[in-house]
Amino acid sequence: MAIAATADRFPADPSANVPELAPERPVVWPARTYRKLANGLEVVLVESHTIPKFTGELYVRSGNANVAKTAPGLAEITATVVRTGTEARTSRQIEEDLRRMGADIGTSAGADTSAIAFNGLTEFSSELLKLVAELAQQASFPEEEFERERRQTIEGLRIERTTPSFLANERFRRILFGAHPYAIIAPTEAQVNAYRLEQLPEFYRTHYRPGNALFIAVGDFSAPQMMEQIDRTFASWKPAEVPAAPTAPLPELRGRSVHLVHLPGAVQAQVLIGNHAITRKHPDWLRLALANSMYGGAFNSRLIMNIREQKGYTYSPRSGVHALRQHGYFSVHAAVRNEVVAATLTEMFYELDRMRSLPVGEDELADARNYLSGVFSLGLATQDGLAGQLSNVYLNQLPEDYLETFRQRIRPLTAGDVLIAARKYFDSPNDQIVVVGDREQIADQAKLFGPVTEYDAKPE
Repeated sequence: MAIAATADRFPADPSANVPELAPERPVVWPARTYRKLANGLEVVLVESHTIPKFTGELYVRSGNANVAKTAPGLAEITATVVRTGTEARTSRQIEEDLRRMGADIGTSAGADTSAIAFNGLTEFSSELLKLVAELAQQASFPEEEFERERRQTIEGLRIERTTPSFLANERFRRILFGAHPYAIIAPTEAQVNAYRLEQLPEFYRTHYRPGNALFIAVGDFSAPQMMEQIDRTFASWKPAEVPAAPTAPLPELRGRSVHLVHLPGAVQAQVLIGNHAITRKHPDWLRLALANSMYGGAFNSRLIMNIREQKGYTYSPRSGVHALRQHGYFSVHAAVRNEVVAATLTEMFYELDRMRSLPVGEDELADARNYLSGVFSLGLATQDGLAGQLSNVYLNQLPEDYLETFRQRIRPLTAGDVLIAARKYFDSPNDQIVVVGDREQIADQAKLFGPVTEYDAKPE
């Protein structure tokens, strides 16, 4: 039987019955314990008794940038093979021990850090910490595991080199960073084939040192007791001098330039634009984060409303501010149909220039402040989220009260602050433009935005 739609069931203006937002609730911060052990290891602990687990990460402040000039990607494969065996345990034994403890361990490396992430039941904390300490100090680097990871790395690279987003990011970073190690985001197949097994333990012995490390744990434990466990477990980790990460001056990029990466037969194009920006330690960071959320960093941002909702050029355009340890950069990206490459770039620059020219409205500003504050608060709701926020503070050497005062520092930001950040860091006149796609389909559109340099999809 059909049910009649009545005015009571379906009001003409649904928004009329939407209640106003409640006042922002305060964040109650758990106590934080910090200590530097005798061997130099920094330890940060936060009690969280919501579930009987604990989670954390052991960070080493060295990554792919440290070896980009000699063996690109070596830190990443080193971290992966660290996970596969120690002097006391084979890979199979590690897996069996983790299953018995109901725990998990993962290893990874990025540009500036390598990491051993862990989580498990608190009742097995002593055993799990012992395993983490073994991986940090006594990794055995089995040759068969090294060869397996080498093969998987090569297969992954072959797939990535057919992926427009990877090719765009690779070219963009080379343009933006030039001779700096940050220019290299992945090795070539030939470079991976040139890896030697002895390079992995050499990097490990040089960089996996307690004075170069940070241990963060959040969970259902007593901080004093956990600190004692960590001190006992990691006391044997021997300190040593660690070489500083290499650096190089960044290229001066004046005027817009277009870099077209030819991917034959591509049915759509990847568009990426951007410029140098700042790190998290810069006093303008929050201004820029707020401006970015309004431009293209949030789902209701100007960029998304324009080229997704109104124009229908793409499903998920986004902008972001990327903070590495030595430098930062701003980028805007979208995957679009071949025929709308020029139209997409036009709208990207239109919205950038509008942010640089006119103050934002108060309603839009309030929405953006609420968004940043809300996302920040959601990130503290889990053990993983809180550990991640703490890592931002200590890896980037931010003020001790950075998290506690975050929302208080977001609220006073004005339209003038957003305008200052947009004019300084949305460098529209000097943006570098990367377009990946079929040359025949996109070349004429690309040249409308500046002098074009063409590349193929093969690595240099």
